[in-house]
This record gives sequence, structure tokens and C-alpha cells, in this order.
Amino acid sequence: MGDDRADHHLFRRRWGLSTAALASCGVLLLTGCASMPDSGDVRRVDSSPRSDVDSQVRVYGVSPGKGEQPAELVSGFLEATTSDEANFATAKEYLTKGAAKSWDPFARTTVLAQAPEVRVETDPGDRDGGGKTVVLSGKRIASVDAAHAYKPDEARYEERIHLTLSGSEWRIDGPPPGLVLGESDFERIYRSVNKYYFAKLGPDAEDSRVGDNVLVADPVYLRRRIDPLTSTVSALLDGPTGWLDGVVSTSFPTGTALGRRGEKLSLDDSNSLRVRLNDRAANISRSRCVRMAAQTLFTVQNLGEGSSEVSSVKLDRQNGSELCSLSSDAARAYAPDFVNGQPRHQYFVDSEHRMVRLSDDEDRPRPVPGPFGADGAGLGAVAVSRDERDAAGVTSDGRSLYVTGLTPGAERGRALLHSQGGSAEHGLTAPSWDGLGGLWVADRDPERPRLLRLRGGTGQADEVRLPKLGGGRITALRVSADGTRIAMLVKHAGHTTLRLGRIERKGTAEEPKLSVQGVHTVAPKLENVDTVSWAGDSRLVVAGRESAGVQQLQYVETDGSPADVPEVPGPNGVEAITASEDQTRPLLAQTRENGIVRLLPDTDWKTVDEDGTAPVYPG
Repeated sequence: MGDDRADHHLFRRRWGLSTAALASCGVLLLTGCASMPDSGDVRRVDSSPRSDVDSQVRVYGVSPGKGEQPAELVSGFLEATTSDEANFATAKEYLTKGAAKSWDPFARTTVLAQAPEVRVETDPGDRDGGGKTVVLSGKRIASVDAAHAYKPDEARYEERIHLTLSGSEWRIDGPPPGLVLGESDFERIYRSVNKYYFAKLGPDAEDSRVGDNVLVADPVYLRRRIDPLTSTVSALLDGPTGWLDGVVSTSFPTGTALGRRGEKLSLDDSNSLRVRLNDRAANISRSRCVRMAAQTLFTVQNLGEGSSEVSSVKLDRQNGSELCSLSSDAARAYAPDFVNGQPRHQYFVDSEHRMVRLSDDEDRPRPVPGPFGADGAGLGAVAVSRDERDAAGVTSDGRSLYVTGLTPGAERGRALLHSQGGSAEHGLTAPSWDGLGGLWVADRDPERPRLLRLRGGTGQADEVRLPKLGGGRITALRVSADGTRIAMLVKHAGHTTLRLGRIERKGTAEEPKLSVQGVHTVAPKLENVDTVSWAGDSRLVVAGRESAGVQQLQYVETDGSPADVPEVPGPNGVEAITASEDQTRPLLAQTRENGIVRLLPDTDWKTVDEDGTAPVYPG
């Protein structure tokens, strides 16, 4: 920031205290905890600190001072928009009456790398002295739309704000659309929340191994401290974000909303949530209501930081009569981990090209039962079904795909697929199993690249229609357990990037029409991505490099935002990585120097097989 901006940009913040902060008064002494009342003089600070203190205090806006000049007034307005006020009442004091009525702070949020720079611009239209133009500028890194969906969006940012004299005081009559926040303020004010909707299984519904109660996570960004339960349920009722909308549906009838305007939702003494809905939901069936309750329960389940889980959800009509209720125990039939599975082992290929497995309490891998664990298996890559009953293996030359049972006496059978690519690099990728029973694999044959799905893991191979991918080709893939999303490594012009697409299922059971749509880049800062794995309902773990940088291990959300989890130090030279959607399970990686290494909770990376390759969890 330049000196001019430093002169004008007086960050003026009043720190009020939440209940949690009062409980931690000794820790928060430096913030004025011991003496700061709810009313009284304003305290000025330089910026919004990223710390434990910051997460426990509530921030309130400061009204404009008398005689403030345009740059100072705009800086005060921007600072007021970072407050924890529900409707930005103080920020609107910086606007003219007309602008205060028309400005929609929720229309869009622009996220910059730093708080925006503020400068006054000479505008020929303001020569009479009754108007001023102030320019905001910075590096944009992302945006959040009106549906709360996050999108990485790196570009130079510049926005003009117009001010006019209102009496003797400057006020903003042309505010920016929505909010403009620096990254640190955005991370303090907002957090990622998963809404849940049901997968549209289309022609695969009848063959799904888990039925049609398949919940899919839809991440959105909501304000942390502004009535999180109510805002989260309201966002759920608004329906899925635009990107996911084509592959999921909601059980809530169109137009369903909270039954009472301004009502705040809260948990009762037994951690039960009661939600009153408007009349759009008054006449639904009980079975549909239970699905609505399941969506609600899993959406709100992890909102309370440090609090107990929600024990049940009760949905009421607008007149107060009960529609249905669902306990957390009964909701297990709808749990996302029902399709994720509960993996008992990690798997990889040993130096003899056999498939081996390892449990958390084992230090030495053992060959799996069945033909894949026998001498001469000749495997290069493997995948395991979510129930760990079946395995798929690609031969070390990349030419053939086999599927067999993980039981003694199982037969290897015939190859289900062949590639004519001519080499391991141009042959079949490592396969991936969704939780519905489908097996996915890409053929990297330069003459005929294809993405295929084998019904039930052993049935007909259906070709999946793909977009052009910018001229690139798939080098690796991982399908989400719910079968709605596919993470792909795409190589083009010497660089490998991570792309995410949604899987649309149309056609009939006899002739399904599968396609990948809405492909977008995830982890855009990584110029080269070496490996990827699903690591949660809406989370991926990747190893890759920024331009001219060293390899790093990081978690990213499916919307491209950085995951709010502690950083994990990566081992050197990661070539492949695997994780479970159950985030309590260890990471497993293949490295150049140490072979297969594993990271158990509260330990360091340890080698489990110096010559192993191709690690996977079921999936």
C-alpha cells in the first residue's frame, strides 16, 4: 500500500465480545477483554488480525465521523462491511438514502488478496465539486455469488465508487455491487458449509447397490457468526448451487421457505432442531418429509464448533403441527458415508506386481486373498469396491483390465477391457469405483482416448461423453463415492492440471447416456498436479507445484477454495496419494525415495514398503 492510502485508510474497529470470549478473558487480555464494555468509546486498530483472539470476538462497524473526506469515508465504509452486523446497518450510514435502499450487500462478494487500495480519481464529471470518484483496486482471487457459491477468479480488480455531498457531508451514492473483502477478512467472516441434496441417478437407479438415498455435498460460504443455523437452513431451502444443480435434486417442494419471517432457529436442550416451514410443504407425504429431514440434519450436523451433534430434526407446518421427525440414529440410512463405505484396509501393488493390503494396526502388508494376491498377478494399478468384496486391476503394461473377488478361490476370468495404446503411459489409467457399483477407467490411447464406465463393475462398458478438455487428455481419475463428480488430471502442453466435472446420467437402463459436464479447474494455483484423491464429501487432497515452486501437499474443496483444515507436511517426491472420505483415517502415499509411506494420526510419515506403488483406499 502506498503512503497516500496509509494516510487515508484509517481502520476503525470496535471490538465487542461474544460469550466465548468472556469465558476466555485471561487469554484475550490484549484485546481489552478486562475493560471493554458493550457501549462507550470506540477503539481503533490497524487491521483484522488472523488469530484465535479474532475468532472469538464480534466485530461491529463504526459510524462515519464528521467532516470525513472521500478516501477516508470509503475506507470507513469498507471497514464497516467487515462487521458482524446482520444487515450492515452501520455500513449503510456511509451511503446516501437512495443508495442505502438499493445496495444489496449479498448480491456478490469479491475476495481480494489484500484489503483494496483506495485512491481519489480526477473525474471530469465532478468538476462542480459536488461529486467525487474513488477507485478501489487490488488482486482479485475469488468471488462468491448470490447463491453463496465460491469460484476462484484471479484477475486485476478495479471498481469506481461515486460520492456526493449530502448537505455538508460526503456520502456514497454509487457503492460497489455487493461486498469487497481482503482474504483475511473473508476467512474470518465466512466459512464453508456443506449443504446436502440427493443424487439424480437416472437410469442407474435400479442397479445402484445403495438405493436412491445418496446424499451429495454442495459447499457454500456463509457468515460464521450471523445466526448460522438459520442462514444454513435457508441456504438449503434455496436449492443447490448452479454447478451441481444438473446432477442433484431436493426433496423440498419448490418455494419452500422458513415459516416465520425473522425467526431464528436454535437447538433445544436435547440438541434437537425444530424447523417451521411455509405452506408449500404442508401436504407432502411422510416419506418425502423424512428425506427433507435427512437433508436438513446432515447439512446442520457440523455447524456447532465444539458442540454436540444434532440429535434429531423435526419439521413442522406453518400452523405448528408436526410434519415428521428424524433422529440421528434413523438418519444413518441416509448418511453420506453409506456410499463412501467404511474402509478396513489400505491397498497397493508390491514389487512382485501383486496386490497387497494393510490395516491401521499392521506394519507389514499381506497379499490379498484371490488371484490378485498370487504370484504372477502382473498388476500395475488397482481399485477396490467400496464394500471391499471386489477388486479391479490394470496390468503393468496398461493394456488390460480385470475384475475379481477378494476371496480365496475366486477366479481371475477374462479381461473386461483392452487398450491399443501400446504402452503403460498410453494405456488404461488406474480404475476408480463409485459407491453405486460402477467402475470407471480412462483409455489414454492417443488414437482413441475414451472415458468408460462398467456397469456393476463387471457389466457392459458404456462410453462417457467428454468435453474437449482444451485439447488435453486424461492421465488419471477419481470418481466421488456418490457418483456425481469426477476429479481428473488433464495433461496439455506439458502441464497437468486438476479438473472437476459433474457426471450426468440420462437415457434408459438399456441405453444409458453418461456425460461429464461443467468441467472446471480446481487448485488453479498449481501449474502441475502430480496426484489427487478424494478426502471428504467435498474435499480433495492433491500434490503439485506452483510455477517454479517445489511440490506441496494441500487440501482443496471441490469449489476450488482452500480447505479449512490443518496443513499436513508432505513427504518428498510424492508420485501418488490416497485418502479416505473418513478424515480420521491415515494418508498413504507413493514416493520416489521411500516407496509407500503412511501418516497415522499424531505420528510422522513412516515407510511401509520401499518398493510398493499405486496406493489406494476402496473407491
